[in-house]
Order: sequence, then structure tokens, then C-alpha cells
Amino acid sequence: MQGRGRGSAVHAGLAIAAAVGLAGTAWAQGAAAQGDARHGKAISYTCLGCHGIDGYKNAYPMYSVPKLEGQNPDYLAAALHGYRDGDRAHVTMHSQASELTDQDILDIAAYFAGKPLTATGKAQGSVPQAAALCVSCHGQDGVAIAPMYPSLAGQHQDYLVRAIDEYRKGGRKNPVMKGFAASLKDEDVAVIAQYFSRLTPALSTESRPYTRLTAH
Repeated sequence: MQGRGRGSAVHAGLAIAAAVGLAGTAWAQGAAAQGDARHGKAISYTCLGCHGIDGYKNAYPMYSVPKLEGQNPDYLAAALHGYRDGDRAHVTMHSQASELTDQDILDIAAYFAGKPLTATGKAQGSVPQAAALCVSCHGQDGVAIAPMYPSLAGQHQDYLVRAIDEYRKGGRKNPVMKGFAASLKDEDVAVIAQYFSRLTPALSTESRPYTRLTAH
């Protein structure tokens, strides 16, 4: 994501982003195809303690946990790897992910993604200047253009602010996002988060609660 245009630097950034995204896409597409959503459901009972409750918030700092249903499974798998490997800083998520095998991660990603959002390729009204570069990867309608990128349509506004802030401060170590986020002002972040959070069709909260004893 990026706030203000930077001429040739912006074009260079886009080229880097595309290269990084496409490099991971071939692996991710093959991996996601192997995800077993049925098994993912059976082992996701602890995940649903946060991600299965609409409006549930992380504490200290407080922000909404992300909506996952409709997300790209490839991205969800990559995010879980990030938490497991320490590329994303979150104590609870690291603890949860550290218990998962690579196959578990694929299965959980397949379950929570459900049916990923489908891109329309059309902007819903005017794209604000602060989000002009964001849509090159995350889509005019908030649906990502490649499986390794997250879709942002309808995501919680406060979560998007938190995610961008983590890229700015080093809590998430993706080098492309870190570079984009570093140039953003607080007001840019607010505009970006508000824009994507209002787009539809939107991501949603997984709402199929069950216990381990009733999983099947």
C-alpha cells in the first residue's frame, strides 16, 4: 500500500511487488489445492475461539480480529507460516501456529477461506489518492489480484489500521509492505482502512461454532 505517488519510484515498487507476489503464487496455488477443509474444521476449534465470534476483539492493544471467510487460502496459509516462523509478531498466534504442521496450516486455511471472494475488477466509486497504489495488488473492489495477496473488502477498519501500523513498526516483516507503509502518514492509513472496509462483497466472520467433541 502507498499513500502519495513517487513517479519512477512508485513504478519500481509496483514491479517489485509483482515479482514477489508472482514468485510465491506458483507454490501457493499448488499448496492450497492440497488443503483439506474437512480436516481443517476438525482442528480449528481453538481458532474459532476468536475468529468464530463476530465482533471479537484482540486485547492489549484492542482491535477487531480479522474476518477470514472469503479470504484467499494461499494468503491465510502464508500468514500462518509467518506467525509460526516469527515473521509476524503476535504471542497468541505464534503459540497456536507453532503447534501446526505444514499440512495442518493448509487444511485450516482451506476451511476458513470457504469460498473466496470473486473480483469484479471495478472500483466502487472513486479510489482515494491514499489507496491508489494499494488497489494495484488488493484490487479495485478490494479483492486481491493474486492468491498470495489478501483481499481487504469489508475487513474491519480498525484491523486494517493495526496491520498497516505493524508493517510500519516492524511487527510484520514483509519487505514490500514495509517499504510501502513507511511512507504513509496517519491520515493516509485512516483513509485506506476506511475505503477498503466499506467495499462489498465483503469478507465475513466464520460462524459455524462447534466443539472438538462434535466436529465431524
